[in-house]
Amino acid sequence: MPRLKFFSSVIILFFFIALGKVYGYDDGFGQAKKLKTKQFTVYYSPQVDISVLAKKLKISSSDRSLAGIDPKLSASSSQPELADALDVLFLSISNILDMNLYSFQGAIKICRDINQLADIYTNVFGSSLGGRYSFYASDLDTIYISQEHFQREVLGHEIAHAIISHHFVVQPPVKASEVLSGYVEYQLRKNED
Repeated sequence: MPRLKFFSSVIILFFFIALGKVYGYDDGFGQAKKLKTKQFTVYYSPQVDISVLAKKLKISSSDRSLAGIDPKLSASSSQPELADALDVLFLSISNILDMNLYSFQGAIKICRDINQLADIYTNVFGSSLGGRYSFYASDLDTIYISQEHFQREVLGHEIAHAIISHHFVVQPPVKASEVLSGYVEYQLRKNED
């Protein structure tokens, strides 16, 4: 019996050490502003104008209708425009993938520039960003994107990764996830024209 308690204690200790490494990482968003949507908690620096970011997503009234949201209701909502736009984009991507998640809750962290994004990527993955403008860290359940690349297609690609990560019990191969996320990006670009 004492031996079982010892091994249980050791296993629990290792679990908390591993958990601390994943969740203990300070990515510099501790003092960031916060915005809640139905699916996301968005973190951004005070210098970021979220109304400009909302416009960059190019959400139309037809996008709102296709996502099942009344365009008149969204326009007059007390929620900031970015929150509504992100909810519509999430629902649109869910429809494109035919993967509906009703209790999804993730985070989006908007970096002030590509350098901050590159630093975070290096700290999380231990390698260079390599020409990316955004990434999804599944262990942190967080999408990181640079402010200057905050666009419908780029963010949509990462939201697709988040949806895929939550939809499947056993994660698909990375290449399959990339193909599906690339398909979402293609559909968003095609629908914009």
